Amino acid sequence: MVDVVHSLDPLSDVAVSSAASSSDWEEIRAWSDQVYMPYRVRASGRLLQPRSSMFSAPIGDITLTRFRYGIPVTVDDLSADAGNILVLTTIRGCARHRVGAADVEVGSGGTFLVDCSRIEHYIEFDESDLQLNLTVPHRLVADAADRWFGYQPDDRLWQHKCVIGAGQQSAWNALLAYAVRSIAADPDRIAHGRPGMHLQEMLLGHLLAEWAAAAGIALDGGGSDVAPEYVGRAEHYMREHAAELPTVSEVAAAVGVSVRALSGAFRRYRDTTPNRFLTEVRLQRIHDELTAATPGCTVSSVAAGWGYVNMGVFAAAYRRRFGENPSRALARARRR
Repeated sequence: MVDVVHSLDPLSDVAVSSAASSSDWEEIRAWSDQVYMPYRVRASGRLLQPRSSMFSAPIGDITLTRFRYGIPVTVDDLSADAGNILVLTTIRGCARHRVGAADVEVGSGGTFLVDCSRIEHYIEFDESDLQLNLTVPHRLVADAADRWFGYQPDDRLWQHKCVIGAGQQSAWNALLAYAVRSIAADPDRIAHGRPGMHLQEMLLGHLLAEWAAAAGIALDGGGSDVAPEYVGRAEHYMREHAAELPTVSEVAAAVGVSVRALSGAFRRYRDTTPNRFLTEVRLQRIHDELTAATPGCTVSSVAAGWGYVNMGVFAAAYRRRFGENPSRALARARRR
């Protein structure tokens, strides 16, 4: 245990001098809401007043924290809206994580992983517990899976919570030790410079490999041929809002993924792009209205209703798609 504490906690000297110590629940909650996400915490023993130590440092877009409550607590109701994955490593003491109907006890050197944006979680920390944690935005892992492996994870991964990096001398613990030593040596470059981005990529790659292995997923060539469910939600959103011309960023935000992940999924599973899909929806809706030929219907009014202001651009797109001018389609419909 001593070796693990020393290898995973070289921040101790830094943290002692720069960490916030507090026994005020509101102060602790404000800090934890910012570095993790909003959640519910309750004292679970005879001690009611926390004796907390709080330290955080960024690694690119990942947040590393060294944290303890100093009393036994239970934690649940973690906010899914924050969109964060928690990677919780016990330095001292014990944490008990709820998995199904059982509790998984994680002692010194153990790491537990849970995607709080996709599944509920419950934790008990004992009085002596000290945690070295990573808060990782869900979108970072989704992007890394697509970029590194051409894989679009689904809930087989996202809802699988588990212990990773088994063993006190694991490669994962060695990488964590490297990360915290890097922060202790040069926090500004790890927060904002290229070394920090490189370290972020190393953490994401190792995290994905460990997580997928625990979930029984082969990343190299093991991805599903079925499109992730967010592709269908994106298609539905674009059909519902086609007249408003949503941008790819707006569509991605609406379904809770990054632009990179959404575009990559459309290329892989639909052999198109979100923009081309939206254009197809608009042109098909215009075609349907023109061939219905309702009273007062004109080409320009129908095209304008679906976001086209340049009639030349619209007519060319319509001809490419349907092989005739829109005015001819309308005239034929009126004759019928």
